[in-house]
Amino acid sequence: MIQFLSKTLITSFAVLAATYLLSGVHIDSVLTAIFVAAVLGLLNNFIKPILIILTIPITIFTLGLFLLVINIIIIKLAADIVPGFQVDGWFSALLFSLIVSFITSLIEGLIKNNQPEKNN
Repeated sequence: MIQFLSKTLITSFAVLAATYLLSGVHIDSVLTAIFVAAVLGLLNNFIKPILIILTIPITIFTLGLFLLVINIIIIKLAADIVPGFQVDGWFSALLFSLIVSFITSLIEGLIKNNQPEKNN
């Protein structure tokens, strides 16, 4: 539970940063960003694997590029679910997903590097 909350806070920061960088993505408040991060986490854990399995032939044919379309679908679905979160188009959704992924990976990498190693 602690890991989900920390990942949600990191993702909400990334969502706010991506909203600041992109003109096609709109968020009403910080609380909305936290809800967006939680919904994205749930969609990525439950819906995205199903979409990946169902689209394996297309993904193979496009050499994996169809996974970007799946990311866009997840972002647009989150925009439909969360009130106060709006994504104007497919290209904005693609850039939003790339920026959020990059910032989240960067922050998690920095946190992981600053933690002391556990000896067993």
